[in-house]
Amino acid sequence: MQIRNALVVGAGIGGLAAAVALARRGTAVTVLEQAEAIREVGAGLQVSPNGLFVLRELGLERRLLARGAVRGQAVVMRSFDRAQDLARLDLSLLPEGQAYYFMHRADLVDVLARAAREHNVTFEMGAQVRDVTAGDTPQLMMADGSTRRAELIVGADGIHSRSRIALNAADDGFFTGQVAWRATVPNTVGHADHAMVTMGAGRHLVSYPLRGGDLVNLVAVEERESWAAEGWNHADDPAHLRAAFAGWGGMAGQMIEAVTAPTLWGLHRHPVAPVWQKGGVALLGDAAHPTLPFLAQGANMALEDAWVMADRVTRGGVAALPAYEAARKPRVTRVIKAAEGNAWRFHLHPGPVRFAAHTAIRLGGRLAPSRMLGAFDWLYGHDVTKR
Repeated sequence: MQIRNALVVGAGIGGLAAAVALARRGTAVTVLEQAEAIREVGAGLQVSPNGLFVLRELGLERRLLARGAVRGQAVVMRSFDRAQDLARLDLSLLPEGQAYYFMHRADLVDVLARAAREHNVTFEMGAQVRDVTAGDTPQLMMADGSTRRAELIVGADGIHSRSRIALNAADDGFFTGQVAWRATVPNTVGHADHAMVTMGAGRHLVSYPLRGGDLVNLVAVEERESWAAEGWNHADDPAHLRAAFAGWGGMAGQMIEAVTAPTLWGLHRHPVAPVWQKGGVALLGDAAHPTLPFLAQGANMALEDAWVMADRVTRGGVAALPAYEAARKPRVTRVIKAAEGNAWRFHLHPGPVRFAAHTAIRLGGRLAPSRMLGAFDWLYGHDVTKR
């Protein structure tokens, strides 16, 4: 049963991917975005093979390469106080047809937005949603008092989602005791085409190249007791970042020293939404399942959600939304649990636990590199476009 029209709330990665996927199947789509324009916000992100499967099916891989997406060659783990690497996850060992990319969030958003317009998706900017009502004909109440109706409303409006609140009780989450600074710096250190995870006591730094290797994306995470606001667009003083990572030398120290305009992000943990769909309203991405960054899967899960939702409703109408929820909830629950379990490994303090963990990482990287990569088959090999 064809969905004739849909409203997508939110012009982020998940919302735009859903708009493209629906429009390609013949649905008239309008995207409502509260910002006045789609601007270059955010920093870098990692598109792993599971997310790339969706972008390929949408015909966008070449466009992303033309925008400077960097094909990742490895994930390297090292300790801040040692020159040599602990382990190297060789991404060239991925199965045929799989690839791993580093790209600027703004480039992916722009490519998706252009593809949406090519498929006649309409955009309403500065459109603030006040309330969402599920029903036979779901509707949105806008901040200006007007209403919007459609057969399908897709809530892709992020961690502060009005759509999520409409289907579930309000949820503020809780502060994890960790904050993350995000920044991009010029690649003056010769950063290779790999993601580097530099670990220290109570903190770690992730770095990887963007835009053809001209920039390096930094995500610096610190454990702390003081609360920080949720969201990745809160500006902070670079001196705070440098103080948190004082004593870090080498490439990591040089990159941190080069930061001029970081944003600070308080990491909060939220439950997966109990209800994802009801009365023609469906959630996806962070609106359904806010994801901590320790597995680099936030954008990838949103891409998977978008494809599965569009596929199910195209074949079965809004009556197929329960099948979408049933297909996605176990998958994202597993991914989120894995991401939450990763954080402690990066922040070990000197002592026997750190020694044992680092020794295991080092031996695994040397003796069984393909087995280390194979541990991610369940994640990277999951192709929603073939299911």
